[in-house]
Parts: sequence; C-alpha cells; structure tokens
Amino acid sequence: MESTLVQPGRRMAKRLLLLQSGVVLATALLAALAVNVDWGTSALIGGGICIIANAAFAACAFLYGGARKAKLVMLSFFGGEVLKILLTVLLFALAYLYVGVEILPLILTYLLALGVNLLAPVLFINNNK
Repeated sequence: MESTLVQPGRRMAKRLLLLQSGVVLATALLAALAVNVDWGTSALIGGGICIIANAAFAACAFLYGGARKAKLVMLSFFGGEVLKILLTVLLFALAYLYVGVEILPLILTYLLALGVNLLAPVLFINNNK
C-alpha cells in the first residue's frame, strides 16, 4: 500500500532531478565555452550541490505514505529537509575550501538549479505521463 501512495511523488521528484541535471549540464557547458573551463567546472559543482541535496531530500521524503503513517510521513519530510540543508552547507564548504572554485558561477548555477526546482512543477501539471 505504501509504495502505490508515494509512487507519483517519486516519479515527480525523479523528473525534476533529471530536468535540473540537464539545465546544470547545459549551463556548465555554456560557461566553459563562453568564459573558461574553471567557470564551467564551478558551474557544474554549484548545480551539483543543488541536485545532490534535492536527491537526498526526495529519498527521505517519499519513504512513507498513507493516513496511518502520517507521523512518519511528517518526520521523513522534516528529516529530509534537515538533511538537505546540512548537505548544502557541507558541500558548499568543501567546494570552497578544497576545490578552489570560482564563486560567481558556483552561486549562479546553484540559484539557477533552485529556480528550476521552483518553476518545474508548473511544467508537470498538465503532463502527468
């Protein structure tokens, strides 16, 4: 019963992550070609941070489903959001301290991936296939 209740959410999250990945890859390629390879790498890392954090949230958020598991559903969403925030902070810190990234493309691509995260469900409303 649980798996059938959470399957639509999992499918939506998977589609969203694939869309984000495509946007991030295109942005990183464009940055590498337009400016230099360091910008492309930094853009890829910035977008990757957003995608990894969102994937961790999606994995936690859709563990449970149904009215009988309401507390577990709430706890899994809350835990997923906490994990997402912690992963984001940790990955930004690691990228800044150990990779030597360019800050501007890192932040801009992260924000672009976040924007896709906010706007993409509108694209999926009438396209439930």
